[in-house]
Amino acid sequence: MIPGDGGAAPGAPAAALVVLVTAPSAEVAAGLARALVEARLAACGSVLPGIHSIYRWEGRVEEAGEALLLLKTTRERFAALREELLRRHPYAVPEILALPVEQGSAAYLAWLAEATG
Repeated sequence: MIPGDGGAAPGAPAAALVVLVTAPSAEVAAGLARALVEARLAACGSVLPGIHSIYRWEGRVEEAGEALLLLKTTRERFAALREELLRRHPYAVPEILALPVEQGSAAYLAWLAEATG
């Protein structure tokens, strides 16, 4: 616990995750975010449009304009979130990377847990 932070929210911070997902457009990323938030699989989805990705695919180096979707969720909801992303995402192999949250605002982490519960 960090002195003065008011204590950790229930199940947090160890339970909080930030999930990175690239999408072919901001519209696709927003549609994914809306569906995941409505299903309570994510508390929030932030769309960062206009990224430029360089990656290796099928033996070649490719470049593409994409959008980055930052999802905030919990470890408890991650498996279902991943399955829903795999079902809805237009890419054959979508980027789905979950990063643990080491620290955060106790109030925000409590909201995140409530919004996905």
